[in-house]
Amino acid sequence: MSDPHSAPIVSTPPSTAPTEAGSGAPTDAGLPENARKNKPRGLFGDAWRDLRRKPIFWISSTLIVFFLVLAAFPWLFTSKDAVNGALSNSLVPPSGDAWFGYDVQGRDVYARVIYGARASIIVALSAVAGTLLLGGMMGMVAGYLGGWVDAVLSRIADVFFGLPFVLGAIVILTTFNGVGSENGKWEIMGLVTLSLVVLSWPVSMRLMRSSVLATKEADYIVAARALGASTGRIIFKHLLPNCLAPLLVYGTIMVGSFIGAEATLSFLGVGLKSPVVSWGIMISEAQNYLRVSPFLLFFPAGFLVTAVLSFVMLGEAVREAFDPKLR
Repeated sequence: MSDPHSAPIVSTPPSTAPTEAGSGAPTDAGLPENARKNKPRGLFGDAWRDLRRKPIFWISSTLIVFFLVLAAFPWLFTSKDAVNGALSNSLVPPSGDAWFGYDVQGRDVYARVIYGARASIIVALSAVAGTLLLGGMMGMVAGYLGGWVDAVLSRIADVFFGLPFVLGAIVILTTFNGVGSENGKWEIMGLVTLSLVVLSWPVSMRLMRSSVLATKEADYIVAARALGASTGRIIFKHLLPNCLAPLLVYGTIMVGSFIGAEATLSFLGVGLKSPVVSWGIMISEAQNYLRVSPFLLFFPAGFLVTAVLSFVMLGEAVREAFDPKLR
C-alpha cells in the first residue's frame, strides 16, 4: 500500500468536474473560506469560547480581581492603621471620618476590612495550591500505576476523607497553635493552611485518579506507549493536560470554600489570631457587640460573603464550560 502523503497531487481547474473518490489526494479548494479558517479547538479553547459568553463569568472575575488587588495592595485603598487605635473612638458608628466606624479598641473598621482580605485570600489560595498539588500527584500515581499502589493510596485517602473537617482542624490547630504558643504571623497562617490541606487533599486525589483511569487507555496513550514514550512523557505530555479540567473546577470553587473555612476557624478561636487581621477574626470580635454595634459584623461579613460567592460563581461557570453536556 502506498503512502498517501507521497501520492502525487494533480491540480484541476475550477471549471472541471468534481474529482472522483479515491482518484487523488483530498483538497480544500472547493470549501468555503470560513470552513478553511475554522480549525478544531481543544478542550480549553472550547471552554474559553463558552466562558466569554457568560455574564456571570465576567461579573465574578471582576469581583475576584478587585479582591486580589485589595489583598496585594491594601495601602491603595486606605492610609489608616489597621492594628492600633485610640480608645476614645471605641464603638463610634460610621461617619464621614470613618466610613465603617470604629471597633471596641478604637481601630478603624474600614482599614481592618481592607487589610483583612490579605490574610484570608493568602490562606485560601495557598491551601488550594497545596491541596491540588498533593492530591493531584497522589491521584496521578494511583490511577496510572494501579495495582497495590492504587489500593494503598486509596485507603490512605479514605482515612483522611473520613475525618470530620472542623473537628480535625481544631485538633491540629490546638496542638500546634494552642493557648500560650508564640507563633508569629506567618507561622499562624502556615498552620491554618496546613490544616486545610491535610483535611482536603483526598477529594482532589479522587478526581485526578478517576480522570486518569478514564484516560490512560485512550488510543493516543496506547499509541504513545507503543512508540516507546517514557512514563514521564506520557504523564506530563498526554495525561496531565487532559486530566486537569476537573481539578481546575474544584480548585476554583474551593478558594471560596477555604475563605469561609478560615473565617470559621478564626471565629471558633483556633484559626488566625492577633496580630493577624482577617475577616474571621473581625466577625469573632464583633459577636459580643452585635446588638449595640451591628456594623462591626455587617461590613466584614459582607466582604466575606461577596468574596466566597465570587469564587463559587466562577467555579460554576468554569464547570459548565468544561462539561459538554451543560453547554
